[in-house]
Amino acid sequence: MMREQRRIEETGIVLDFLPHGHPLKGGRNAIAQVLGDKFLTLLEVEPKKDVHLTVGEKVFLGRGKKENPESKVHHVISKISYEDLTQSAKIELERIVEKKVEEEEEKYVNFFNKAGPVNIRLHSLELLPGIGKKHMLAILEERRREPFKSYEDISKRIELLPSPQKLIIKRIIEEIQGIDKYKLFT
Repeated sequence: MMREQRRIEETGIVLDFLPHGHPLKGGRNAIAQVLGDKFLTLLEVEPKKDVHLTVGEKVFLGRGKKENPESKVHHVISKISYEDLTQSAKIELERIVEKKVEEEEEKYVNFFNKAGPVNIRLHSLELLPGIGKKHMLAILEERRREPFKSYEDISKRIELLPSPQKLIIKRIIEEIQGIDKYKLFT
């Protein structure tokens, strides 16, 4: 029996920095709420003593093979859920996910080119908000002719399709919120 490989985040993006700890949890040590850069995992971390983290800053989490001596994070406290985020972190999350989807266009366009069925009745394309059977069939037909090259290419070739970027952003946020049991991107 094969064991599932642990998904460990090496870097993360700061969503919120609480220099006096979380007001509702009673701790006094500084903490930060972070979005993992690779698997989009929500984490709570403790920065090193006297370190101030900035919202949007990319930080090394100290869990990879090579330790970064300039790391600002002392340790990862725990994985957290969407409900554990501060209001500021929830607002920042959307902005950061939007930026990641923009920067990693090739990765997400590749999803449109390679997505397959989840089961006999459901295709993974249909898990994107706003995509039903008609759009799914149109995407499958178009990608058979020629793979998609960009978000713009998808929009031009699939009639009446909402913005591919916005569909992916919305899906990632839904997955982080735990709305659906199926995971495409997190």
